[in-house]
Amino acid sequence: MNKKEIVKAVSERAEVTAKDAERVIDALFDEVSDQLVAGEKVVLSNFGTFEVRDRKAREGRNPSTGETIHIDAQKTPAFKAGKQLKDRLR
Repeated sequence: MNKKEIVKAVSERAEVTAKDAERVIDALFDEVSDQLVAGEKVVLSNFGTFEVRDRKAREGRNPSTGETIHIDAQKTPAFKAGKQLKDRLR
């Protein structure tokens, strides 16, 4: 499912225009992104938690040459599903 399909489904379910649904979805994505950039966790009850995790620097290999390379430490987004979502998937 892509963003266009999500907008259509949300607009039908909430009985609003597709334009209104898209504005709300965009605002949600922007706010979640802003909070993650600020180092905050975003907890959506009964759905899950978005957070930023730190990955340590490490050594890797260039697959084409086999040469060892250094991979810098970085921050990466993570999602942990909530209990209700996990139960629905079972």
